[in-house]
Amino acid sequence: MVLARLSLNEYTNKVLNVVKAKFDLKDKSEALNKFVEENGEEFVEKEASDEYIKVLLEIDKRHMKLHKNRTMTIEELDKLCEANNV
Repeated sequence: MVLARLSLNEYTNKVLNVVKAKFDLKDKSEALNKFVEENGEEFVEKEASDEYIKVLLEIDKRHMKLHKNRTMTIEELDKLCEANNV
């Protein structure tokens, strides 16, 4: 956890108070964390957890076991993606 001392303008203070009240949080620190949690991905992509990566690898392993090195033609891909012939 990182501790920071912040200087907030009036509008930011109001927004944090609304977030705090809306989600029944105990302080503005929790409100700021909640706000960033919900809006931060616009600026910084979250890192995948080890557990999530393990799930993806298992899905890939099962898929490869079922389909091996099967390839798809351009026509099959277009049909799957519902692409119009241009």
